[in-house]
Amino acid sequence: MTEAKKENWPHRLVVVEGLIGVGKTSLARKLAAAVGAETVFEQPMENPFLERFYKDRRAAAFPAQLYFLFQRARQLSALQQQDLFAPVRIADYMLDKDRLFARIVLDDEEFKLYDQVYARLSMDAPTPDLVVFLQAPVDILLQRIDKRGIPYEKYIDAAYLERLGEAYTRYFHQYTSSPLLIVNTAEIDPANNSRDFDELYETIRGTQSGRHYVNPVRR
Repeated sequence: MTEAKKENWPHRLVVVEGLIGVGKTSLARKLAAAVGAETVFEQPMENPFLERFYKDRRAAAFPAQLYFLFQRARQLSALQQQDLFAPVRIADYMLDKDRLFARIVLDDEEFKLYDQVYARLSMDAPTPDLVVFLQAPVDILLQRIDKRGIPYEKYIDAAYLERLGEAYTRYFHQYTSSPLLIVNTAEIDPANNSRDFDELYETIRGTQSGRHYVNPVRR
C-alpha cells in the first residue's frame, strides 16, 4: 500500500463486523497495517467462560456474556475519552453486537438483568465512521472454523450460526448510525488474496455515506 493511499484514508474509526469464521479480524488487521492504524480487537481467548459456553451454552451463557460486555465496554470507553487528535483505528467488533448475542443465548430473566447493565455501559461507545459487515453462508463459515482448528470451536453448530446470522441481518436492516458496507465474502479472501484485498480496500476507502452492497463473483 502506498503512502499516498494512506494519506487519502478518510475514516477515523472503521468497524469490521460479522459472524465467527467470516474473516473480520483478519481483514481488520490487514486494513490497519495498510493505513498505519491502531487496532481495537476482541479478546475472546481472555474470556474464562468461553470454552464452557461452547460446550454447554445454556449453563455458561450468562457469565460469558457479562465478561464480554465488561471487556468491550472498557475498551470502547477508553477510546471515547481520548482527544480529538487520536489516530486512525480499525476495530473487529461493535458494542451493539453484544446485545444481539445476549438476546439469543440468555433466557428472559437473565436478559433483563443483562440489559440493565448494558444500558449503563453502552453509552460510551464511539460511533464508527464506517461499518463493514462481512457475510458468508453457514456451510462456508463452518469450513473456515474447522480449518483454523481452535479446539473449543468444534462445538459450534449450524443452528447456532443460523440464529446469529438472522439476528445480524435484522439489526443491520435497520442500522442507520453510520455508513454501512455489506460484503459477501463467499468467493473472496481479502486476508490472503492481494487482488481481493486491494479491490475491497478501494471500496471501503470510497464509502463515506449511505448503505452499499458488494457481491463479488470470481470466474
